Amino acid sequence: MGKLFRNYFLCNCISSSCSGNSDSMTPPFILWLHGLGDSGPANENIKTVFKSPELRDAKWLFPSAPPNPVTCNNGRVMPSWFDVPELPFNVGSRIDESSILEAVKNVHAIIDKEIARGTRPENVFICGLSQGGALTLASVLLYPKTLGGGVVLSGWVPFTSSIINQFPEEAKKTPILWSHGTDDELVLFEAGQAALPFLEQAGVTCEFKAYPGLAHWMSNKELEYIESWIKSRMQSSSSSSS
Repeated sequence: MGKLFRNYFLCNCISSSCSGNSDSMTPPFILWLHGLGDSGPANENIKTVFKSPELRDAKWLFPSAPPNPVTCNNGRVMPSWFDVPELPFNVGSRIDESSILEAVKNVHAIIDKEIARGTRPENVFICGLSQGGALTLASVLLYPKTLGGGVVLSGWVPFTSSIINQFPEEAKKTPILWSHGTDDELVLFEAGQAALPFLEQAGVTCEFKAYPGLAHWMSNKELEYIESWIKSRMQSSSSSSS
């Protein structure tokens, strides 16, 4: 997973040069985790959808997963945050819990680095699509602090309920936004819906948004809602910690 760190330290963070935020409010940090076989740079255009003045100074990071053999693709090496035993993913599909827990450590290192640089935890937002969404969920629920939020797009729950007792109490306070297309053929809609009872059991607040007709991808409508969700969370967090 070393490449993930190199991407970060080489400043693959896309940020505005403006400094319009007041001293009492640090700009949000948005970490975007791509899906299986994709790359960080290929997703950088996502930030162009986020046009709100409140997010003008947002710091973005689009890291790339390292090359790894992937079981569901007959062991073929491709950019992958962790191993995926089978696709399409449905309720009850096999998972590799140890593999994702290793990936979580690297995401936590990125978050720790950003917080050390002065970003408040409540202004840290983790977003991910598909495999990146699964990693987002795991990273947020296992982080020792309450973050601004975790956004899962067409993802899945990457571990069993036996791990719930490992979730820090502060992590359970981080809100989750889950977006899923009803026509998703790769991570089935039912697999996304299965997150709701899991998160309820864990005591985690989750807003679930279904997108009729959307397959395994994301729409501008979806991204625009994510923008408003992050913006409202950022405002709430900054006002409560000023």
